[in-house]
Amino acid sequence: MSRTFDVVVIGGGPGGYIAAIRASQHGLTVACIDEWKNRDDSHAFGGTCLNAGCIPSKALLESSELFHKAQHEFSAHGISTSEIKLDLARMQDRKAGIVKQLTGGIGALFKANKVEGLVGHGRLLAGRKVEFTSADGKVEVIEAKNIILAGGSTPIELKVAPFNGTTILDSWGALDIAEVPGTLGVVGAGVIGLELGSVWNRLGAKVTVLEAMDEFLFMADKELAKAAQRQFKKQKLDIKLGAKVTAAKAGKKGVTVSYEDKSGAQELVVDRLVVAVGRKPNSQGLFGDDAGIQVDQRGFIIVDDECRTGVAGVYAIGDCVRGPMLAHKASEEGVMAADLIAGEIAEVNYKVIPSVIYTSPEIAWVGQTEEQVKASGKTYKTGSFPFAASGRAKAMEQTAGMVKIISSSEDDEVLGVHIMGPMAGELISEAVLAMEFTASTEDIQRTIHAHPSLAEAIHEAALSVDNKALNALNK
Repeated sequence: MSRTFDVVVIGGGPGGYIAAIRASQHGLTVACIDEWKNRDDSHAFGGTCLNAGCIPSKALLESSELFHKAQHEFSAHGISTSEIKLDLARMQDRKAGIVKQLTGGIGALFKANKVEGLVGHGRLLAGRKVEFTSADGKVEVIEAKNIILAGGSTPIELKVAPFNGTTILDSWGALDIAEVPGTLGVVGAGVIGLELGSVWNRLGAKVTVLEAMDEFLFMADKELAKAAQRQFKKQKLDIKLGAKVTAAKAGKKGVTVSYEDKSGAQELVVDRLVVAVGRKPNSQGLFGDDAGIQVDQRGFIIVDDECRTGVAGVYAIGDCVRGPMLAHKASEEGVMAADLIAGEIAEVNYKVIPSVIYTSPEIAWVGQTEEQVKASGKTYKTGSFPFAASGRAKAMEQTAGMVKIISSSEDDEVLGVHIMGPMAGELISEAVLAMEFTASTEDIQRTIHAHPSLAEAIHEAALSVDNKALNALNK
């Protein structure tokens, strides 16, 4: 007799494991199937985010930034040090330890919430059945009243630069480099490419980033993107725009990268090459042909605003459906799906999902860019405040960047907030909360911010929208 659950979640990443826990909190019987394998063939829940993405990359970003500060910024604080040495092996061990703690914590959460974690491959069949192939190869058909597909995503591999696991690497491989390369090439100047490039640049590699698009950070507000580009140039990150890679050949002397730009054919030789041109939905093998699930041309599972697939009782969330490929978006969709299954009212406000790039300075935004607002025809006003005028930022020796706020001229509603500067990824949460409650610029102006704090920059930017800034010149 096959096992039956109220909810079966296929995928144990930040969307899947959160959905499983939330469903169990509603008193439903839940199983979560996941087949992630680490380099040593060990299993761990948490998906790409915890094992090979968000968490390990942030660990290395933090460590590499401290290394860079010790070398170049401590003296400004009156701190003298002897020769600074890098112990990359220890740095990597620290990263691995953080990952192990967090992924291990999911198992504890499952146990506490009575979620049955199943290690192996899950595949949706017709009639709300799930074919579960365990790690040892045993096949079982599980019945479920509801199913949540959370297959996640995988790195896109270029035909002209196929991964070889040693010198041509995906984003996971770039996190596990054992020695700092003398030269490093990065294909793609998006979030992942910039973060990985920043890590190895700080640790001593000469980094060249090849970006096929002519525009830097096309998805961000242009004013902030241009400011960020200037900062990266100061950091000696060589970012080449309009550079389309045509071939990458690994040899004894490294990787020879051929690319074309406005000047014609070019060539670059690097010790290692990281390909970070985006990710694709991991929908293949997630469901049978007779399951009734539809996908678009790019492989994304088609869902409505409530993540329903069109097949009764079957939802899909996270990177394998439309929308930004962000862990926090996947988690909130998982919560929504679980709540809907339990009969509650739930939604995800896709208009206020924050994005963060954890470089130095950090870049974060929520809502619309000035270009998007302008294109919509809506009349608007803007205000900004530089961190160079922030007492807290000066004390931190981190004065690069600014806060920019875009608001409606008609009703003063905040339409977008864009931050480049210290702790931007933390500061953006105030903007997200404000926009979730449809706050006006005046609401932020009248909110008391602690002094001295970085958050005062948001307050001052809001004041600047109406030419009322108190600690900087108005327009």
